[in-house]
Amino acid sequence: MCGIVGYWQKSETTKDGLGKTVMAMLRALACRGPDSAGVALYDAKPANELVLRITVGPNGAADTIRKRATEWGQVNSSSTQSEYMRLSLNFDGDPSDLEAGVESCGDGIEVVSMGRSLEIVKQVGSPENLDKDYGVSEFKGTHGIGHTRMSTESAIDLSHSQPFWAHGSPDLAIVHNGHITNYHKMRRIYEQRGVRFYTENDSEVIGIYLGECLKAGLTLEQSLLKSVDDLDGSFSYLAATPTAMGFARDRFALKPLLFTETEEFVAVATEEIALRTAFDGEFSVGEARAKEVRVWER
Repeated sequence: MCGIVGYWQKSETTKDGLGKTVMAMLRALACRGPDSAGVALYDAKPANELVLRITVGPNGAADTIRKRATEWGQVNSSSTQSEYMRLSLNFDGDPSDLEAGVESCGDGIEVVSMGRSLEIVKQVGSPENLDKDYGVSEFKGTHGIGHTRMSTESAIDLSHSQPFWAHGSPDLAIVHNGHITNYHKMRRIYEQRGVRFYTENDSEVIGIYLGECLKAGLTLEQSLLKSVDDLDGSFSYLAATPTAMGFARDRFALKPLLFTETEEFVAVATEEIALRTAFDGEFSVGEARAKEVRVWER
């Protein structure tokens, strides 16, 4: 019984309200997921700048990463807050090599997000605590997705929290409510190709699946449409890239998903209360149909 939200500002010049709006939507869904909360927020960075959010653990791994960072590219900035290190550098190599290099700096290190637009912040606990600890409401940007989680199967920790990014595919993030019932079959196939899984959460496979589709040349919309047939189970999920945001709902419409679109914005959420809480004025709300896919692009 997780909650998912998405917010898309149609004007790229209106960036101030991104974090505040996503957090307002998430707070309204807090009762659906007390175990963890997270957001994936997008805003274009300067040319060639890549930003990594890294969990560094308690053993001084941030210092090791800083010492090695110049091997990977010109370092623009680095900072540490609670579990996270934020590293910005100019980089034009293979993202998978960079990820492997960072995670080889010590035990328990994980690259939580990587992108030229994307930054993910997530933690165990409520949306309110996420905002209190990391000031998510102050984030500026163009669009974002969020998740509040009730764990039904896998562990309750930062790694298993959502959003997930598609490791090896910078700037691609997903949030998911439901169950992927062919997860174990898909995981075995990917692992035979050498893909590493970081969790036992079935949602993780969605990011990997979409990443492969995009690398094969499909658009985000084509990838989402394909996923409705290839993923089994009951699901509603949102996916985002620097230039697009979209949703997909399973063939039986078993997991709720509602959305609204105005001249200024698009918003998607598990429950209507999230939309009514975050936005003033009159607007209509529709429910996604079975197998429905919608994508908004710049």
